[in-house]
Amino acid sequence: MHISVVVPLFNEQESLPELAAWIERVMIDNHYQYELIFIDDGSRDSSWQVIEQLSETNSQIKGIKFRRNYGKSAALSEGFNVATGDVIVTLDADLQDSPDEIPALYEMVAHEGFDLVSGWKRKRQDPISKRWPSKLFNGVTRSMSGIKIHDFNCGLKAYRKEVVKNIEVYGEMHRYIPVLARWAGFLNIGEKAVVHYPRKYGVTKFGWERFINGFLDLLSISFVSRFGKRPMHLFGTLGLLSFFIGFLISLYLSIAKIFYEQTRMTDRPIFYLGLVTMIIGIQLFLTGFLAELISRNSSERNVYKVEKRLNA
Repeated sequence: MHISVVVPLFNEQESLPELAAWIERVMIDNHYQYELIFIDDGSRDSSWQVIEQLSETNSQIKGIKFRRNYGKSAALSEGFNVATGDVIVTLDADLQDSPDEIPALYEMVAHEGFDLVSGWKRKRQDPISKRWPSKLFNGVTRSMSGIKIHDFNCGLKAYRKEVVKNIEVYGEMHRYIPVLARWAGFLNIGEKAVVHYPRKYGVTKFGWERFINGFLDLLSISFVSRFGKRPMHLFGTLGLLSFFIGFLISLYLSIAKIFYEQTRMTDRPIFYLGLVTMIIGIQLFLTGFLAELISRNSSERNVYKVEKRLNA
């Protein structure tokens, strides 16, 4: 199969028929073998009923419905699990991403050697309350990750199948899939300027808490990508450094007591600073040992309760 199109959605009943017809037209015009996988992330409207109706007239449409809303990362993770195409394309269900971009994205992955291609909404059709925070978010992510793309959070992306089968997406990590891919060893990451349309139906799911959660997830990825398999290198180094500073303070106080001063060491505030830094050093060192024992053993982290499946 050439392409799997994965569409996460939440309360998008109005846009689904138009989106499905648009994707079908693009696939037929380009003679692609494809599957269209809708992931209903606990919608409270009639989105699932619409998906069931669409699948009756198009056997390429598959669906997964969560019992409750888990978030976009969970929906993408489940979609990646069932996707079988050589190239996996993701796009949002709100009709702001254009399916007409799919052929060019497919060519870049299938024939130009890219592991991942991210869309870049160069002319973004969103209010300024979304554009400027997004610019800040992308700038910080670009600086911390070293990946030189403009729009990490664009829903329109294309991947080689090996990429999505070798990364784990959870929390708010869908924003950082290029970072996860690079960490997994897929280094050929590109971008393509894509058309972005104004929202046609429904309301945005944007909220300021997404940036707070996203920033915390970026710190998590930065830590895990560098020290996920060797946490002792971080905690052990910090622990040894802290303990060494405390030891030097204690050594200084001891020499000063023996040769120069008559006051008790415990009467000097610096004594307690040295004591605390040594204790913190020991604790950090032990944290490194514990982190080594538990790292990458959270087998239940990416398990979600699926209520229904449709051809998937």
